[in-house]
Amino acid sequence: MPQRRTGEAHEFSNGKLSVLRKHPFFADLEPEAFEQLCRYAKHSTLKRGATLFSKGDPGNSLYAVISGTVKMSISSPDGRSAILNIIEPGEIFGEIALLDGGARSADAIANSNCELFVIDRREFIPFVKEQPGLAMKFIELLCGRLRWTSDQVEQIILQNLPGRLASALLRLSEKHKPAQQGRTIAITQQEISEMVGMTRESINKQLRAWATRDWVRLEHGAIVVLNAEMLRELAEAGSGSEGE
Repeated sequence: MPQRRTGEAHEFSNGKLSVLRKHPFFADLEPEAFEQLCRYAKHSTLKRGATLFSKGDPGNSLYAVISGTVKMSISSPDGRSAILNIIEPGEIFGEIALLDGGARSADAIANSNCELFVIDRREFIPFVKEQPGLAMKFIELLCGRLRWTSDQVEQIILQNLPGRLASALLRLSEKHKPAQQGRTIAITQQEISEMVGMTRESINKQLRAWATRDWVRLEHGAIVVLNAEMLRELAEAGSGSEGE
């Protein structure tokens, strides 16, 4: 379980608070409203592999990632799992159950050591009601989540392995700014296999084929996208042999 601290968020450095201030949902809040939001945000830490919440748990908090990554996944009774998303620093999650008061729709597990801000539903819902612009942004967020899920379902049903893998890498790389050495995605081959619904062996074979063409570079615990344009063409085509 998360190691919670009772101190309020404003006791922490401006660097950590910038996770909230820089988020597009909260960037336009008036200073007084932002200060109120910071009073609600509690600091929490998780060790790698710790479960923040499980599918079916009450949805009583909103989370913002300060550092580390959080894996959103679902699992079957026979032990199979599928990764829905990797939440990175600067992102928020947990909004679906928070807003409708229902149960969590997935498991949230620390993919690395993490720092989070946690905002309780009992404080956040009244706050949103006083900020109609913020409420609209959360509607946009929910629409974005739905589009993300629709894209994943479409890719798994209609695309072959190269198309699925290329689409997943492009989705994940869009979260990172372009760099001279490519966009680095902190994800293992096992995790990407759980995201696209294929075996790790198939993923490894495909990535190595792309690495020989300098489309990607394989690093320990990471994949670097070097040629997004070629991956985009492959994703749009959605067909071809395993080695393409």
